[in-house]
Amino acid sequence: MAFELGSGAARAGFRLVEFAEAGSTNQEAIAAARAGDAGRCWFVTMRQTAGRGRRGRDWKAPDGNLAATLLLRVPHDPMTAATLGFVAGLSLDEALRTIAPDLQLKVGLDGFDGAGAPGRADRLRLKWPNDVLLDGGKLAGILLEAEPLTEGGFAVAIGIGVNVVAAPEGLPYPAASLSSLGYAISAPRLFVALADAFASVLRVWDEGRGFASVRRLWLDRAAGLGEDVAVRIGDRIVSGVFETIDEEGRLVIRSSQGKVRTVAAGEVHFGAVASAN
Repeated sequence: MAFELGSGAARAGFRLVEFAEAGSTNQEAIAAARAGDAGRCWFVTMRQTAGRGRRGRDWKAPDGNLAATLLLRVPHDPMTAATLGFVAGLSLDEALRTIAPDLQLKVGLDGFDGAGAPGRADRLRLKWPNDVLLDGGKLAGILLEAEPLTEGGFAVAIGIGVNVVAAPEGLPYPAASLSSLGYAISAPRLFVALADAFASVLRVWDEGRGFASVRRLWLDRAAGLGEDVAVRIGDRIVSGVFETIDEEGRLVIRSSQGKVRTVAAGEVHFGAVASAN
């Protein structure tokens, strides 16, 4: 088999199901939950043909990219379960920093690249609610899908798609792949680090009781914090400054008039794009 669990994930009781090709690893996970799977199981492939991103967009994984879904059974309300998206983002961020430490920082030729402290800028950033950015381009997307269980609680499929060898084209936003930036990291190698990191961050999350700690870690790596932000919610646009995320993971925006609003879902733009919106 191409994929395997890391030692940390194996010790924590996670399992693994690998596919040579899958339509959607999220759908495979949900089908397993309906058939009685106990959860804590990864469903992975390097070729996904019918995956979905947020807002119904296609998310296909060509040969060599990573499509991985973790199935969990949780007793929580949907709001608590939704914070698992932040666990997933942190886990992938940590996995990438572990196997490619030089992804963390970049240094401009003159010692200053125009972002953050002089001479140093974090190349990896987490974009609310569920994206991982590398050099400002979308490297990975995360999609949570849940359904109630007859015995109570929810089955949650936490899908993670990573552009390892190729990024999709024709998107309305910049995209990046590890390969295009010179990183020869295979999907199986990345998955080992991801599974181990997820096991660690999930312990911090502690069935939702530790979300305050997850929230602090996420904010340390957040894209656009303190910058202009515009969020499209249906036909409306909410704009202002990205102040924080609240205790439920919602985006907190302060308008130019000082009004504070919280946003639970929407399409986010930062910087110049936000100003134009």
